[in-house]
Amino acid sequence: MLRISSCLAACVAAAAGAAHGAEALSAHSPWMSGDWGGSRSAWLAQGIDLKLGYTGETSTLLRGGYHSHDRATRYADQFNLGADLDLQKLLGWNDAAFSIGLTNRNGAHNLNEKISAPGASGMGSTQEIQGRGSVTRLSELWLSKGWFGDAINLKAGRFAVSDDFAIEDCLFQGLAFCGSQPGNYVNNIYNGPISQWAARLRYRLAPALYAQVGAFNVNPSNLNNDNGLKLYSHGTTGTLVPVELVWAPALNGLPGEYRLGYYHSTAQAPEVGDAGSEHDRHGGWVVAKQQLTTAGGNRARGLTLIASATFQDSATTAIDRYQKLSLVYKGPFATRPADTLGLGIARIHGSDRLLAAARANNRAGDLLEGDAGYLPEQHSEYAAELNYGLQATGWLNLMPNLQYVKRPDGVRGVQNALVLGLQVQTQF
Repeated sequence: MLRISSCLAACVAAAAGAAHGAEALSAHSPWMSGDWGGSRSAWLAQGIDLKLGYTGETSTLLRGGYHSHDRATRYADQFNLGADLDLQKLLGWNDAAFSIGLTNRNGAHNLNEKISAPGASGMGSTQEIQGRGSVTRLSELWLSKGWFGDAINLKAGRFAVSDDFAIEDCLFQGLAFCGSQPGNYVNNIYNGPISQWAARLRYRLAPALYAQVGAFNVNPSNLNNDNGLKLYSHGTTGTLVPVELVWAPALNGLPGEYRLGYYHSTAQAPEVGDAGSEHDRHGGWVVAKQQLTTAGGNRARGLTLIASATFQDSATTAIDRYQKLSLVYKGPFATRPADTLGLGIARIHGSDRLLAAARANNRAGDLLEGDAGYLPEQHSEYAAELNYGLQATGWLNLMPNLQYVKRPDGVRGVQNALVLGLQVQTQF
């Protein structure tokens, strides 16, 4: 570990001294600050990949929503700093890797606060990086080691469920189309940048097929801003155990990935509509991603279909079902081979217990909309997004997008919302 720490320290020190390299701001460089006189390429060859990234997301409500006359704009951003180390290259440890990462997230207010009805359980977000507080967190600190040609691989340390399970690409700005979905709807499954003590064991059944199981410490205090950089804090409530089967075939020579998973959490959760009754949690997911076409035989360009669904325990989870279908075309124009064109639609369903609890609450108090204590009746929300990812340089991507939210948070009386967004991503 001393040698690893020394390597990291050398990376940071060299970065500070070489920030004015000749390749800075080069359109063809993968990094805004350039290759630092060749240092970064040399480090990559040695097994050191330094990560310095930024994502910013802006959303503007054009019309609709609960506050239909408010043309509000909200902004959130995220900085990432870390390093991935190939320990086989660095130390001669076969099939071994180490990763450390910090995430700084900012943006206290979400545009959905203007879209949603007061008292509604949130079903989505027009800014996928907004949430979990404005804070710096330790998002990764783990070591992985493989045996028998990496047929068996063990990963242990601090990381998020979304780093390994129910993984999806993030080529959209809306939360319904981005990243691992179970953590968006189950409040004791934590997506990045929240990390937790965990272990993951993977067994490769065939070159294109593997199974994996994890054990994640469930500790709600990890969500507290004051604990963002702490390795340990009191408050463990149970263990989350996800299992998953992953198949990555090349159908007709085109890549695909198919995931089938299930989770069980021993952390007790209150029953929807009855805080005095608690239960374990369980659920599952299916994710399918398949490239369908090429562009003139160029497999780096073409249309990819992504479909996913999650199923949560309706007794303890306000959102019990989710389905999504999206299409992403990479290289829509021959002169823009790295650009993307994306279209997605999703359905997010509130559980019958959530609806029944709202109706019972309102009947018991003889409450009408606008009364104190009134709970809106929630059914299904439908979200859609159309975007264009412009790869302006090797290190800068601009993605304007248009989002449409039908029945925000599943409340039928709220006007459908139209949102204009812009995502900016860069690698320093």
